[in-house]
Amino acid sequence: MHESRLSIDQNSIVTVHKLCFHGELILPDRSLPDAYLVCSEGRIEAVVDEAPPGVAIIEGTYVSPGYIDLHVHGGAGADYMDGSAEAVRVANRAHARHGTTTIFPTTTTGTTHELERMLLACREVRDNWQTSDGAQIAGVHYYGPYFAEDKVGCHSVDGRRDPDPAEYLQFLDMGVIRIATCAAELDGAEAFYRAAADRGCLLTCGHSNATWTEMARAYAAGMRHVDHFWCAMSSVASLRTRYGTPMQASMEQFVLAQLEMSTEVISDGCHLSPELLEFAFQMKGVERLCLVTDANRALDLPAGRYRFGPEETGSWFESDGKVGFVAGQGLASSVKGMDHMVRHMAANTTASLPQVIRMASLTPAERAGIAAETGSLEAGKRADVLLLNRDLSVEQVYLRGQRLHW
Repeated sequence: MHESRLSIDQNSIVTVHKLCFHGELILPDRSLPDAYLVCSEGRIEAVVDEAPPGVAIIEGTYVSPGYIDLHVHGGAGADYMDGSAEAVRVANRAHARHGTTTIFPTTTTGTTHELERMLLACREVRDNWQTSDGAQIAGVHYYGPYFAEDKVGCHSVDGRRDPDPAEYLQFLDMGVIRIATCAAELDGAEAFYRAAADRGCLLTCGHSNATWTEMARAYAAGMRHVDHFWCAMSSVASLRTRYGTPMQASMEQFVLAQLEMSTEVISDGCHLSPELLEFAFQMKGVERLCLVTDANRALDLPAGRYRFGPEETGSWFESDGKVGFVAGQGLASSVKGMDHMVRHMAANTTASLPQVIRMASLTPAERAGIAAETGSLEAGKRADVLLLNRDLSVEQVYLRGQRLHW
């Protein structure tokens, strides 16, 4: 950190740790050219027009809040389901290099033992975090294993099951889960949602073939979010296969019709076309649309064959360096970081740069209930700050005011 010595009176001197960033500041609703972000003791102190005296200036083209990823499985060769603190740190450091300063490690399907190991490892890293660990864990996204049988996707089918209170109550009471997913049509889904809501979780529906009616029941139980829009979710066509005629309304129609529902898009250029990204932005707006990576362990690694989920039992997928896929079946999550998602969304939709960055920072913070602490360049929040160049590539990352070196 840079230090400045500020005179209090003629007889006393106090040393205050300060940072001052200069550039175009990206706020949730606008950008401020030629502005200064003053940070002190790991917190944002003020946004000002002139630099305070005696403070070293850190220059950047764009000064952005750190990104927040609600849905991410791993990176740099590690999957969070590997179940070790070192695997968690490897993935967190990788995502921090791509601008993610707050992260929600995300489970896959798996055994009760594998899920418990993952939760314990994430809690250990969260509770003993230091800057060199990379992105800060705000909580775990308990994503698998409660998926619909016909919507498991690239996850291991053997690890899928209906919600079991004996399992999920134990996990929810560990104090690390902040986002909880379940397919709305499963037996016991509503009880799962209510238990997670009682513990302050964001409730989501994913890997589901639910109808409007099933979504409405989940909504009444507190569900307000749908994972990776259009991916592993019901459609009018998939429900016709399940129910015949008359055709049924799907998750898509429910999410678009309910103002309180939010969702997320994987804007890697492989999962969704520019038209679908634009449609999602136009329909849900910046306060209800999040960017996520859904990245797997192949992030930052060469093309090849990898495990999705635990390193010993996870399902196999391939990466071509652009996206993960299972040959002959479909996509298998992404291999790109949040910086890529931001660049692609900015280049391929009508969203402004502040709007795109809001969808990668403040909006996910609001949905996960951590916006008082992080997600925007506002006084009192953590000094989680990115310096971006004109191409929106990450040049420097600051976590609680401390620079991450890589």
